[in-house]
Amino acid sequence: MLKEKISVFIDKIKAIEGVSACALVSRDGIIGGKFFDQEMNEPWFGALSATILASAESVGSLIKLKTMESVTIRAQDTSVIVMGAGENFLITAIVRHKTDADKVHTEMQTVAKKIGEVM
Repeated sequence: MLKEKISVFIDKIKAIEGVSACALVSRDGIIGGKFFDQEMNEPWFGALSATILASAESVGSLIKLKTMESVTIRAQDTSVIVMGAGENFLITAIVRHKTDADKVHTEMQTVAKKIGEVM
């Protein structure tokens, strides 16, 4: 049942225009589901995604932000978005720059909210 839910969420994330790869990751860095368009070290990807979001949340706490919902890492032609998805999970997406970043972010927020509600 859990694997089926995760698979549905991965399908929703990868269907967002511009997303070339994505993962649903536990807050402690374990990949629960994924779609990658290239080979990579999956355990490191999960662990680093969780570390990035946890670090951003710590900085947000230091500067008294209410919440830190996501982090975006921008490179020349690609971005990585790491977004909280409830208390237990986060989602990470690799996004190609030829897309509307705000639209991708908004669509990811919708999926993240649903994950937070059901998982």
